[in-house]
Amino acid sequence: MSTKRITKEFAEVSQTPPEGFTVSLPPNASVHTWHITLQPPPQSAFYPGRFGILLTLPTDYPFKPPVVKFVTRLYHPNVTNDSLGNVCLGILKAENWKPSTKIVSVLEAVRNLLVEPQPDDPLEERIADEYRNDRATWEQKAKAQVTKYALEDPVFPATAA
Repeated sequence: MSTKRITKEFAEVSQTPPEGFTVSLPPNASVHTWHITLQPPPQSAFYPGRFGILLTLPTDYPFKPPVVKFVTRLYHPNVTNDSLGNVCLGILKAENWKPSTKIVSVLEAVRNLLVEPQPDDPLEERIADEYRNDRATWEQKAKAQVTKYALEDPVFPATAA
């Protein structure tokens, strides 16, 4: 069931991706690992960056949520400010996940997070405080990291075949 649903969702998302996204499968990898590139909309502090996102689907998907990680570093209250790129996103939390949720909804939620961070549910408390209390400084730092890390096409980690 899992592979059939993932294959169907991949076909839908790769043929008609949500705005700003391109989706592909890494070479020699299973359909459970997706390489996603996101270009945030112009109103985002992260524009014109191109961000690599690694989406990993568990074998018991859709009963367990996918794992979403940024492979491109970004200065964001809901993404760990390190090479791991873990994302805090409400719909991906086990207690909120519904098997009826589709990957396209996850991608749209990630894009929305880049337009409007959620400082009340942060992974990086210091960045969340800055976002809440000194938006200009936060935006300056976010744009500096875009310039440093996100102006080239993203580089995805090699995946085991």
